[in-house]
Amino acid sequence: MRDLLELRDEIDRIDEQIVQLYEDRMKISEQVAEYKISTGKKVFDKEREVSKLKTLSGLAHTTFTKHGVRELFEQIMAMSRKKQYQLLTQHGLTEQLDFKVVDGIDYSNARIVFQGVDGANSQMAMKEYFGENANSFHVDTFRDAMEAIQNGSANYAVLPIENSSAGFVTQSFDLLVEYDACIVGEQIIKIDHALLGVKGATKEDISIVYSHPQALMQCSDYLESHPNWSQKSFVNTATAAKKVMEDGLKNRAAIANIKTADIYGLNVLEDTIQDNKDNYTRFIIVTSQKIFEKKAGKVSICFEIPHESGSLYHMLSHFIYNDLNMVKIESRPIKEKAWEYRFFIDFEGNLNDGAVTNALRGLSEECNNLKILGNY
Repeated sequence: MRDLLELRDEIDRIDEQIVQLYEDRMKISEQVAEYKISTGKKVFDKEREVSKLKTLSGLAHTTFTKHGVRELFEQIMAMSRKKQYQLLTQHGLTEQLDFKVVDGIDYSNARIVFQGVDGANSQMAMKEYFGENANSFHVDTFRDAMEAIQNGSANYAVLPIENSSAGFVTQSFDLLVEYDACIVGEQIIKIDHALLGVKGATKEDISIVYSHPQALMQCSDYLESHPNWSQKSFVNTATAAKKVMEDGLKNRAAIANIKTADIYGLNVLEDTIQDNKDNYTRFIIVTSQKIFEKKAGKVSICFEIPHESGSLYHMLSHFIYNDLNMVKIESRPIKEKAWEYRFFIDFEGNLNDGAVTNALRGLSEECNNLKILGNY
């Protein structure tokens, strides 16, 4: 058996050769990029890469090394593409985004729409973002809010996008894909849930509880301690409180923000009943204008990927190679494609940044249906 140190020395020599060959290959890739720049040819040539990978893996002699060679050259080709994307940007060949940069957004004469009724958490988020005296109106559904900014009856809509306890609001994600809307801001508010009942009611009277499904989920431990209470979902917590007021029955209660008790003349039977006392919801500010501020620092996008092994890894590598910090990723099933998914990603950056431009160029060439949801 050969000495371990001798084997390691041989591996070191081979590794040095691999590094040299890798650098030689990347220099040739730069020349390929120059050719593509002069001819307008796209960087990503999938048919060429598939054929090349088949040929290279066929040169290996075992099943294990065939897989290894394929994986190795997938990475080498991906790195080559990323280098070519950078060179395109350096030559000023950036894709024109359908977004306009502005110094700031003037909300002074804006008309705002939110889903729900008086006392809804969306209304609270709106007031935090736009101020107490914002010119606003409310609608029944999230879709109605999106329709309002599309038809021009509102300039901005306020939509919940995620809760720190219950997770993402999937309907909002789906609407962002369906409508041609742009996120221009976000507002995070603390959510404290209370049990509200009519005057004179006690907890012992309650048999049915109304609230939004996420609020019921956020208070699951509390509700499980009252197994004799049935639960009924409403479009939002404030609507549930309004329903209790309208019913006027002692056996009905709502889980809603404590502030809605005053709005609808209800008693607080118990406050802060959510499982997580640090319970927050993030709301997004959406408009029909494709604009972003110079100081914007977060980009939201979504895209679909080929239903192939390693597809998501290759898409996410564009953030790694461009040194971009990804802060959020979520997936949603694509309705018309069984077992295929659309990915939603938030990452730090500005649409004017070269690194962001490089990443978006790579994604646009290699994924399906890339959509920039906003920069804010």
